[in-house]
Amino acid sequence: MVLRNRDAAWDAWPVADYLAENYRLLHAADIAVIEHHSTVYQKLPSDGVDRSLELGAGPNLYPLMLAAAAARRIDAVDPSAAGRAYLREQLAHGADPAWEPFYACCRTNNPTLPDRLADALARVIVVAGDASGLPDSAYGLGSMNFVAESVTEDPAEFAAICRAFVHAVRPGAPLVASFMENMGRYRIADGPLWPGYPVTRDTVHDVFADETVELVVSRIDADPELPEWGYTGMVLMSARRAT
Repeated sequence: MVLRNRDAAWDAWPVADYLAENYRLLHAADIAVIEHHSTVYQKLPSDGVDRSLELGAGPNLYPLMLAAAAARRIDAVDPSAAGRAYLREQLAHGADPAWEPFYACCRTNNPTLPDRLADALARVIVVAGDASGLPDSAYGLGSMNFVAESVTEDPAEFAAICRAFVHAVRPGAPLVASFMENMGRYRIADGPLWPGYPVTRDTVHDVFADETVELVVSRIDADPELPEWGYTGMVLMSARRAT
């Protein structure tokens, strides 16, 4: 049976196990994504974007940190009650100390970021939702990390999520994204299987090619220090929405 986004119990997403497996330490793969996205953010004026989108934010804070280099408001859109609860707790009571090395890396690549992580995260608004409910042309910047390929096994739904992501930003606005390469269904800790669509560099290029300009798609090898979820690397994308 092909699992789709609606088939997964996202409200029960295992946040603590996911963080323990992926984000208690700053890994080489995290640095590579931060450096990739920063090449886009470095070209934007500080505070020059009125409102940015982080689609499927989950409990990963470093894409939100990065967006603070350019955006005055960052909408962290997530369908998971568990994910939103974690984000709200981090915003209300201060980020876990484990996130400080991530922020130091972000600031190294984006010196215009605030001195304190708390000041960067103060720009974040947590929003309940998913790709199907995104407003058209509402954002001046879009970011999506390890989402479209990790919530469905249906290639048509994967493509629809990516298109909705593009259409949520205004024509000409910048987009950054990252994907797990060749990852199918995956398990976090000893929990249930979650849906995954195995994408390649070509898959990502093809789904964005007709919707964007200045499209650049690259990849890095899998990080041996991260969980063995069957993926072969990460695919990184930058572009602008076509006008």
